[in-house]
Amino acid sequence: MKVAVFGAGGVGGYLGARLADAGHEVHLIARGDHLAALRSDGLRVESIRGDTSVELPATDDPADIGPCDVVLFCVKAHDTRDAAADLAPLLDERTAVVSVQNGVDNERWLADEIGEDHVVGGVAYIFSTIGEPGVVEHTGGPAQFVYGELDGERTDRIERLDDALSASDGIDAVLVTDIRVELWRKFAFICAQAGMTATTRLPIGELRETDASWTMYRRIIEEVCAVARAEGVDHPDETVDEWLEFARGLDSDMYSSLHYDLTHDKRLELDALHGSVVRHASEVDVDVPMNEAVHAILRPWADRAGR
Repeated sequence: MKVAVFGAGGVGGYLGARLADAGHEVHLIARGDHLAALRSDGLRVESIRGDTSVELPATDDPADIGPCDVVLFCVKAHDTRDAAADLAPLLDERTAVVSVQNGVDNERWLADEIGEDHVVGGVAYIFSTIGEPGVVEHTGGPAQFVYGELDGERTDRIERLDDALSASDGIDAVLVTDIRVELWRKFAFICAQAGMTATTRLPIGELRETDASWTMYRRIIEEVCAVARAEGVDHPDETVDEWLEFARGLDSDMYSSLHYDLTHDKRLELDALHGSVVRHASEVDVDVPMNEAVHAILRPWADRAGR
């Protein structure tokens, strides 16, 4: 397959390297110092699932690449609309654009720009980031990637993508029929993990030791699940307990990408996380006081940076 990775950061870089190792034609789209390092030294992945280094074509201009079978769309949620406007050179009528992002609105934003027929939903369960320009560090998580057509059909293109990911070392690939369930399921966890580590500035280990913090963590998950069900998503009843059990097993010093962005003066995905919960909750008349509180606490930091 010919694959473009739009946003070759922690998630996109990891996926691109694994697919390249499996023999696929992979092109990376990045910017700044990271792009310069990819061009000069290649991409290095330092992973708990095994290290790898690959030399791949890298650019900041999709027109350099041309139409692809698959575009792995891995930009931050706040960049979705702008980046989607640059996708046209990568598309033909059959191209699958797989959103591998945080949040539950990205697929709709993509569809507004390129048409719903191109859009595939995706979820990544992996803790990875750019350790330094040209280097992706995978430090935790199962490296599981879940994906599916928005209408649940088993199309030829989704079967080909599934075959490619399933045959790639270091990837646990899962094809599902109802990707909306998976999007909202992860969304519940992200909002709790991101909201609590960012507002308290505490790692997950210290949150577990505080009854009040752990109660707030649970309530954030419960609120997101309630919104999902009100929107007609068939959210499993055991989601809350599953995520609490998962969080108990995380490394005690684990934070979140929202915490990282907050403490490194980077643009926050606040609107795509807790801001989105608040908007969706208003539409279906569900109370979400904990998510509203997180949104209100972090809003000044997001605004201060002009975000």
